[in-house]
Amino acid sequence: MKRAQSAVLTAVAAGGLLAPLACHATEGALGRPVTGTSVSPNVAVIPSEPVWIANLQQLYMDGSITGGREVPIAGKTSIGLDAKVAFTLATLMKVWDTGGGAWNFASSFTLPYVWMSVHTTAGIGNFSRGTSDRASNLYDMYFSPIIAGYHFSKTSHMALSFNVWAPTGQYDKNALANPSLNNWTFVPQIAFTHLMPEYGLEFNAVGAFQFYTRNTATDYQNAPLFTLDVMGVKKFGKWGAGIVMGTVQQLGNDSGPIADRLNGFRGRDFAMGPIVTYDTKLGGKAPLSLSLRWVPTVASKNRLDSTATVMGSATLVF
Repeated sequence: MKRAQSAVLTAVAAGGLLAPLACHATEGALGRPVTGTSVSPNVAVIPSEPVWIANLQQLYMDGSITGGREVPIAGKTSIGLDAKVAFTLATLMKVWDTGGGAWNFASSFTLPYVWMSVHTTAGIGNFSRGTSDRASNLYDMYFSPIIAGYHFSKTSHMALSFNVWAPTGQYDKNALANPSLNNWTFVPQIAFTHLMPEYGLEFNAVGAFQFYTRNTATDYQNAPLFTLDVMGVKKFGKWGAGIVMGTVQQLGNDSGPIADRLNGFRGRDFAMGPIVTYDTKLGGKAPLSLSLRWVPTVASKNRLDSTATVMGSATLVF
């Protein structure tokens, strides 16, 4: 169980984390990823034992796009956008019994719930100045059919995964706040973990591409995104402290009638902030890992600029 004790859920990462309506250079200005939230301690360590891993995450961000820029949302455009988004993500991962070799395999499923509030600064078309909307419901489901972990050594690990967002949430093309992006999103991902136990140091990185299908309700096609999050943590007994950095880069222009008018609404961002971790055992047996991070936006273009991006996470191995 030694490796299982240090394992932290990889499934929620893919960038996944998500983001419904704020457009980080996609429709709504965010797309699925929230920068700086896909990487976790031991993110690439898949246990060699057949265990279950449960993860609960709470993510909050309060962001905006200002400066008179037009934002594509709800099949129209808005000049300026303010958005508050809170996600609750419950994930269950099954590590399969594949023996104690260099390769280990797992699968996972995430049930997300979202609360969001959207406010337009000024309007174009059917949106008037000060238009607001709220939504609270189950978000699009997220699952990883296969996660393949490879152990280069006791201190270096890699995890490959193919992750899918399914458009299962409610969607109204005329609403500002939607608990769905109304598209399928496919996310191939690679994660890497390197441990330096003699110094109490740990380094993690997660890179992914996100490929979106067209939103048929608005005829909007998000361009692919590249995401990269990295983390360095110093351990002090059960406690740890470190830095998280992340970026989202849009690969090409969005397309569709509105995107074409906005010259492709191509965007990018960079975020950086601290993380604190704590490892213990529940009931003296089951490994439990807790973490709290703050990753404010440092620079952005055509994506939500947020100084209030906070994520708490709890992971239990059993």
